[in-house]
Amino acid sequence: MHDLNVPPQRALRLEPVTADNFDAVCAVQVRPDQAHVVSPVVKSLAEAYVHQACAWPRAVVDGGDVVGFVMAFHDIAWDPATDPGDRRSGIWRLNIDAGRQGRGYGSFAVRAVVEEIRRRGVHQRAYVSWHVGAGSPEPFYLGLGFTPTGELAGDQRVGVLAVDATVPRAG
Repeated sequence: MHDLNVPPQRALRLEPVTADNFDAVCAVQVRPDQAHVVSPVVKSLAEAYVHQACAWPRAVVDGGDVVGFVMAFHDIAWDPATDPGDRRSGIWRLNIDAGRQGRGYGSFAVRAVVEEIRRRGVHQRAYVSWHVGAGSPEPFYLGLGFTPTGELAGDQRVGVLAVDATVPRAG
């Protein structure tokens, strides 16, 4: 097993979205140049409500401050029309607040989701998809070890990472 624990000097954790942190979670906004490549948190929370069986929405918290939002998907039929047996888990959405980016919160959230997928023991790989072009998170995901599968999910490139892989920590 690889160490996915948080560095001891930081109190990073994922927390469920609750009535107590709802407003802070909804206030998370990415940079303006990223807004076209990731949906707002409020849309993610609506999707989580509609897809309760597979959505795993979490606040990214540092100490007592909400610094971001991540939502995983667990055990979904990836493309039921072509291969109903292809079930996957991965990262559905990742929003780190504009003023908090570049501090390792995103890589922490990815590591935590990968660890949750590993803990559940159903899938051996974590998936993510991203828009390409200006503002794309592609370099971020590639830097964490995801590799493109060659698939597209709509207009988004799909990446995969073995759940037993070491996800690099931010510098």
